[in-house]
Amino acid sequence: MTAQDTLRPVFAETFPRTMEEGVLYISIPYRTCGHLCCCGCGHEVVTPLSPAQWSFTYDGENVSLAPSIGNWSLPCQSHYWIRDGRVRWSRLYSAAEIDQNRDRDHRLLARDTRNPGPRWRLSRIRRHLRFWRL
Repeated sequence: MTAQDTLRPVFAETFPRTMEEGVLYISIPYRTCGHLCCCGCGHEVVTPLSPAQWSFTYDGENVSLAPSIGNWSLPCQSHYWIRDGRVRWSRLYSAAEIDQNRDRDHRLLARDTRNPGPRWRLSRIRRHLRFWRL
């Protein structure tokens, strides 16, 4: 496998059993994105979509994910951004920097799930309204 420099978006309800290289799968019903690690190691990378974790933008052709993808649990420990369908590589992080980022991410996730804020509540309200309109 070779490193990817672009990812093509594919919207699907669920991910395929075997993900294809160079494809960013987006499941709106499950609020999740998935792709094969862009370094070429072949590991699957799943990014939950939520105000506390990742978000994506779609311009009708390309997708961007925010924040960056830090695959620090994988042997490759790759780190990159996905912007406008292109993979932008970051430098390698030290073990101390990885630990700091993990701690920060855990704190932010805990804070945001305790106090989800107006965006989260608004999405829940919309879901309930859709249910009642049916």
